[in-house]
Amino acid sequence: MATTIKDLAPEAIWKNFYLLTQVPRPSGHLSQIQQFLLGWAKEHGIEAWKDDAENIVMRKPATAGRENRKCAVLQAHMDMVPQKTDESTHNFETDPIETYIDGDWVKAKGTTLGSDDGMGVAAIMAVMESKDIEHGPLEALITADEETCMYGVNHLSADTLKGDILLNIDNETMGEFVVGSAGGVNINASMQYQEVVPDAEDIAVKVTLSGLRGGHSGLEINEGRANANKLMARFVRQAIKDDEARLCSWQGGNMRNAIPRTASVVLTIPQENFIDLGELAEYCQQVFCDEYRGVEEGIVLAIEPAKMPAGQVPEEIQDNLVDALMACHDGVLRNIPSIPTVVETSSNLGIVSIGAGEASFLILARSSNETMMEYIQEMQESCFSMAGMKVEYSGQYGAWQPNFDSPIVAKMVGVYRNLFGEEAKVQVCHAGLECSIIGGVYPDMDLVSFGPTLRSPHTPDERCNIPSVAKFWDFLKALLEAI
Repeated sequence: MATTIKDLAPEAIWKNFYLLTQVPRPSGHLSQIQQFLLGWAKEHGIEAWKDDAENIVMRKPATAGRENRKCAVLQAHMDMVPQKTDESTHNFETDPIETYIDGDWVKAKGTTLGSDDGMGVAAIMAVMESKDIEHGPLEALITADEETCMYGVNHLSADTLKGDILLNIDNETMGEFVVGSAGGVNINASMQYQEVVPDAEDIAVKVTLSGLRGGHSGLEINEGRANANKLMARFVRQAIKDDEARLCSWQGGNMRNAIPRTASVVLTIPQENFIDLGELAEYCQQVFCDEYRGVEEGIVLAIEPAKMPAGQVPEEIQDNLVDALMACHDGVLRNIPSIPTVVETSSNLGIVSIGAGEASFLILARSSNETMMEYIQEMQESCFSMAGMKVEYSGQYGAWQPNFDSPIVAKMVGVYRNLFGEEAKVQVCHAGLECSIIGGVYPDMDLVSFGPTLRSPHTPDERCNIPSVAKFWDFLKALLEAI
């Protein structure tokens, strides 16, 4: 029995995934992984370079006799979401990911695993270095900062790739072939204010909400998981009403595409209200646990004394900000009417930052419907504008409109059936995939997304299913031979 991931089968993928876990690669800090990939390619005699969009591009000629076949582009993203437990001391910019095997799953100790999308990159490496796979001409596109702003594909040049088919290895369920995905946009609401001096008779307390599961704001937004910022807003609003609390600072969430797991605020209150505030925290914790029973099992709302801050939010601005957080939409807005099991439109209140005279809220809105995307943007803008905030949009990408008549998908369905004696599922998903942008740059390219089974990406509970990796590798090899 394997004791480390290097001992797992298929070795071709797991040995490369292990190498990736040893190289820091959080979004926004990719120089080390870029250097590693270029060095690895040189060591294996593979043509590779970094393009002007910070992507790594590789090429491999066809095996003998297959030079005239269509060129397939294997595509994945090099960056990973940096999330860790409250107890973890991991530094994503310097430390390797510590992995372990738990039954049929590979997990990380206290952090995200990076299988999203390290599995895709490891598969690309395995194909590029292989000597026994029969295939046509191949290209690889390993993109930069997909998780934060899709920088790599947003700046991809139209003359970088020559391929006819794009095989995006960034889906999280083996046996699913995705042919369409939602578009997205970052909604940033911000304002500046002049801090006021806290009442000298008050005391300061820090309130921390923790123990939530978090999750991928596209793939798991439909599971009803709690958002730490929204729960904290409920507590703070009641504390203002009942205990004369005043808001000094707020930090909740750290990624726009991850459902926030934690949030903390610093409040000031009259000293005589400290016990009552503690009782309110106990009450809210119990309410939240009851409301999310079966979904969230470890919600904790803790209060501790804090150092008195130099300033706090003016009362009228504080009330507007808290009201906006209470009122803004978070979660699923609606499912696709014609495919009621798939989310169409949603938003994730990903990051809240208040303090030192500045307030900023970052929401990732998603939709596969153009007019519903406009609607949710206008909905959020209306909410935050009433609070006196400036609303700006960034990083917008369109939906990947499904093509159920895709030739490569038809080929994949046949290969899958012949290999495993079962039918694959062809569907759309609510996650944002780079295919939508790549398809805009290369409109004649045939696109599909697939991959091994992952669960809870963007959280410290991220895990990769070991049996699915072997099945995925057998399928990928057969597919490349069949193209």
